[in-house]
Parts: sequence; C-alpha cells; structure tokens
Amino acid sequence: MMADGLFLSPEHEVFRDQVKRFAVREIAPNADAWDEAGEFPRELYQRAAAIGILGVGFPEDYGGIPGDRFYKIIVQQELARGGSGGTAAGLMSHSISMPAVAEAGSEALKQRVLVPVLAGEAIAALAASEPEGGSDVGAIRTTARRDGDAYVVDGEKTFISSGMRADFLVTVVRTGGPGTRGLSLLVIDAATPGILRTRLRKTGWLASDTANIRFDGVRVPADQLVGTENEGFALLARNFNEERLGLAASSIAFARLAYDEALSWARMRKSFGKTLFEHQVIRHKLVDMFQRVTASQAMLEITAWRLDHGESPLAELCALKNQATQTLAFCASEAVQILGGAGYLRGGVVERIGREVKVNAIGGGTEEIMKELAARHLG
Repeated sequence: MMADGLFLSPEHEVFRDQVKRFAVREIAPNADAWDEAGEFPRELYQRAAAIGILGVGFPEDYGGIPGDRFYKIIVQQELARGGSGGTAAGLMSHSISMPAVAEAGSEALKQRVLVPVLAGEAIAALAASEPEGGSDVGAIRTTARRDGDAYVVDGEKTFISSGMRADFLVTVVRTGGPGTRGLSLLVIDAATPGILRTRLRKTGWLASDTANIRFDGVRVPADQLVGTENEGFALLARNFNEERLGLAASSIAFARLAYDEALSWARMRKSFGKTLFEHQVIRHKLVDMFQRVTASQAMLEITAWRLDHGESPLAELCALKNQATQTLAFCASEAVQILGGAGYLRGGVVERIGREVKVNAIGGGTEEIMKELAARHLG
C-alpha cells in the first residue's frame, strides 16, 4: 500500500505483514456474515491486541507500542484488506477515544481504562456528536454539573461508533460557558445508571454498531475528568487531526481495494469475445482509478512525514482528507460499473465498499467543513 523504502523501515514492513495476515485470515472470510449480523465477535479485540494492532501509538507502560505515524497508517491500510469498513472502524474506535486519556488522564484512570482497552479486554468509544451539533463542537449542549465529588451529566449524543457495546464512553460535556472554551472530557462507565443506548441503523459500516446515547442525571466520579476542567477542546482538536489522517489512510486503502477488485475482474471477465481489459474504455477507467489512488497515497505519506517532523500542515491535512474520500467515491463507483451486475450484489467486496463511501465523507468532519478549515489555514 505504501512506497517501500521511502518512509518505511524493515520494522515497519514486518509489522505490516502481521497486520495484513490478520486482516486476510480473521476479517476477510467473515466480512459478509458480520455485516449481516450487524456486529463482530468481541474476541477479535483480544486477537488484534495480541499482535499489537490496538496499541500502536500509545505509551508502552500501558500496553502500547510507541511508533511514528506510519505504524498507524499501516494499521488503517492493512485492515482494509479485510474488505469490511465496519469491522475496521469498530475495532479501532479506541483510536479516537483513548489518545486524550493517554495524554491527560490521571494515573489511576489510565490503569483502570487505558490498560484493559489496549489489551482488548474492554471497548471504548468517543461520545462527541449531538443531534444538533456534529462538526460544530462548540455547539455541544450535554452538560456536566459539579455536585460534591461527582459530576451530574444530562444530554444526548448520536452517531457514536461502538456506542452500543462500549464499556467506556469518553464524553464531551459542557462544564463552563458557551463555545469551545467551556468543554471538558469525562470518562463514563457505560453501565452507570441513567444511560440509555439505542442502536442506529445505517447504510454502510454494518458490522460496526452505532448508537444514540441519552444521559439522564448520570453521576460520574469527579476523578474521571480527563485533564483540566473547561480545557477539553485542545485535547479534542489534536485528536481530530489524528482521526482525519486515519480516515484518509483508510479511504485510500479501500479505494485501492476497489481498484484491485476491478482490475482482477477486468482481466478475467469476457465480453464480445475478449476480456474487459482489452476494451479501451475499461482500461482507461482503471488508469483513472490507479492515478487517483497513487496521487492520494503520495499526499498521505508526505503529510504524515511532515507531522512526524514537527510541522503543522493543517490546510494540507484537511485537503488530504477530502482528496482521500473523493478518491474513494470515484474508485468505488467505477469498480461497481466495471463489475456490472456482480458489483451490485450483496456479499461482494465492491458492493460493500460502495455502501461505505459516504460515511467517510461525513465522519471526522464533513467534506464541506474540511474545505472551510483548509481555506482558513491557507488565508
């Protein structure tokens, strides 16, 4: 998936082979069944943790595996070989919920929450989006009122990945005034009284459960605050940037998978006495797909390299996310077109990728929001 030798060391390559084998053996044979079931076995978390997938980028003291961003990209891109965006998203939901805990959580909180999550023994989700505030984090209405040695949480979250099965909810709450300066992060045990979780039905990512969550007078111990009260937005902002890089990597990998499936089909399928690949119109479609995937991958790698070297290419990061999701949309559509009726049947990799295009263009910041943020940084 990546340019061998340019950014990757032999250690990167060894790890990539491990993740690739995991995706091909553990996910690919079960992708359709898990889609139909709407979930995948919890045991998959422990199997992923055993080879280091869950720990990449987290401190070693808590079961993590320190490494540069290319290790994270490897995880996102090799998991795509399993052909199930929902499984990959559910398996890695901790990657957007646990970084704040690792950075600013108390030692006790890290031991109680971060350690079991990285070991695959517990599941964590980020509860940020609300019915009236998705990308607009500053509009969050869920409140946390201090009452003695606890916070009392009231409000509603929606579109929460892994929200139904999560053991811990890293929840964005309003503890201060309006806007982003009054936000805090609380780790809430999902079994706490007063929490109501409702499963949401989706078009794609079927193997990943998504929830609407209501908090009604939920008492949360004050020591489960992450970092400093009213300063949660800074933690979120850093987290969002990493999420966008991960979504870009995943989108490019699924675009590449759609291309690979279409190329294989074009070489095998015959029409009017010759293979599809021998028809110029099909060859040119494949070249267009290859061109976009290759350019997007190059943009991903140089952006990751710049981030690892202390730069803050925020405009490029936002543009990268859009470049990746638009590449995925193009390649998914062309792959379905090349496969024809076979590309529209449930149970196939190309059909599944086609259903999962839009969630990538929405999650982690919509394409419209990404354009606006990129424009601000360019200006």
